[in-house]
Amino acid sequence: MSGGTAEKKKTTRFQRLLRLVGAMLDPRAYAHALKVVNYFNYTHVAELRHATRIGEQRISPMASFANGRNIVLGNRVNIGAYTSIWAGPGKARIVLGDDVLIAPSVMITAATYRYNDGGPVNQQAMDEADIVIGRDVWLGYGAVVLAGVTIGDSAIIGAGAVVKKDVPAFAIVAGNPAKVVGERRRPGESDDS
Repeated sequence: MSGGTAEKKKTTRFQRLLRLVGAMLDPRAYAHALKVVNYFNYTHVAELRHATRIGEQRISPMASFANGRNIVLGNRVNIGAYTSIWAGPGKARIVLGDDVLIAPSVMITAATYRYNDGGPVNQQAMDEADIVIGRDVWLGYGAVVLAGVTIGDSAIIGAGAVVKKDVPAFAIVAGNPAKVVGERRRPGESDDS
């Protein structure tokens, strides 16, 4: 061996089988599985039970929700994996219109901690404001929508965009902070318009 590289030690089939059996018999694996089931229950199943659901939705089992009583999901909403939809703990609602498409890893939060009131941030009061997302809106991978935002019908939020202000209908926004970078064609418009 030269240059500081090391070869990976080869294991036999029998050694790999023993490792597999040992892993299956390890009680820590089962304790962790219970934690995962509990997390899934209180961030997905229980919260969705309290949400207002209009029609049918396709929701990834890996999506998480908070304060479901303040969440309204329109018909044919599609929510990707690892998306977090967190309504306010008080009254701030999140309303998703019909045909909203949310890519994986999107964060929509209707509340945020204050940070200049003194003391630790997590012990300060929260500011809450409704979020309304119109019909036929597409939120790209990793987008963030903050409290108080209204997104107009048929808008597109680009991947990784941070939406702090209202978005007009049919607008395409991108960046941090999100800015209008284009516009979707409206029904009946041709390419020449």
